[in-house]
Amino acid sequence: MPADATAHIRIARPSRDLQAAEDFWTSGLGLDVLYRYTTDGTDGEHSLLMVGWLDASWHLELVHDPVAPIQPRPTPEDLLVIYLGEPVPDALVERLERHGGKRVPAHNPYWDTWGVTFQDPDGYLLVLSTRAWSSS
Repeated sequence: MPADATAHIRIARPSRDLQAAEDFWTSGLGLDVLYRYTTDGTDGEHSLLMVGWLDASWHLELVHDPVAPIQPRPTPEDLLVIYLGEPVPDALVERLERHGGKRVPAHNPYWDTWGVTFQDPDGYLLVLSTRAWSSS
């Protein structure tokens, strides 16, 4: 298969705490656990968690090395933006905050105008945009 619009995308990030990340992404945002692998770190293995929506063409992989953890180093512009195409429901905002998310002002004020920004338990930013997106 060539690299084109049908290719699946994996976004991989280090995580300090996979349980806290899972709570935020699944119980908070509503993603599904697609795969989970837990290890004690022997033989250089890593624990990982893959979350996403079952029919989406992308998923998020969160990785933790229990022997030599890598600290996440997000910048203010490391954003995962999900275009809702409608107002962000108050219940979703409350659920994300209840499950480890912290509502924060965006570095770029564009996102405060067109969405809501959350910091996940590892410090990465999730923007729920009220706008819609189409690449066509």
